[in-house]
Amino acid sequence: MNIVCLDLEGVLVPEIWIAFAQASGIPELKRTTRDEPDYDKLMKWRLGVLKEHGLGLKEIQETIAKIDPLPGAKKFLDDLREMTQTIIISDTFEEFAGPLMKKLGMPTIFCNSLEVAENGEITGFKMRIENSKLTTVKALQSMGYDTIASGDSFNDLGMIQASKAGFLFRSTEQIKKDYPQYPAFEEYDNLFAAIKAAL
Repeated sequence: MNIVCLDLEGVLVPEIWIAFAQASGIPELKRTTRDEPDYDKLMKWRLGVLKEHGLGLKEIQETIAKIDPLPGAKKFLDDLREMTQTIIISDTFEEFAGPLMKKLGMPTIFCNSLEVAENGEITGFKMRIENSKLTTVKALQSMGYDTIASGDSFNDLGMIQASKAGFLFRSTEQIKKDYPQYPAFEEYDNLFAAIKAAL
């Protein structure tokens, strides 16, 4: 049995932190996993910036409410889910992903959770499991699934490398250059065709 594992941000929806950086006028928050491979380090730094500016979950959720899936993403996901089992594996958080999942037709997502104080300050974060994307793919394989994975960032490489087929989607020039063995696509139609051929 096959199961497709997709990243969320940059693949199906815009990068939440980039949107929030623009909305809040704090350009340094544009840093993502495309720039920083160490997710723990990146998140701790982000929380420090939020604290410094007195911003919390409410402000981020207000930005997320205005974010729509990338053009064509919902149709791509719908078509994929008609063809095969598909899950989203993301390093984002339940508190961020909920509204976006509604706009995508409520696909299954495996992600993390935030620790939020009563005043709305984000005080920490709880990763579902260490190295979550790779660990999840390996767990699915241990249950008899063949995985096909696609993502755009450093933190997607583990699941892409461990899968029977892996594809980069709208990735950076640097990642494409460093990992030329993985086909890289910019359009959903091309990614869909590649996944279909790999099934």
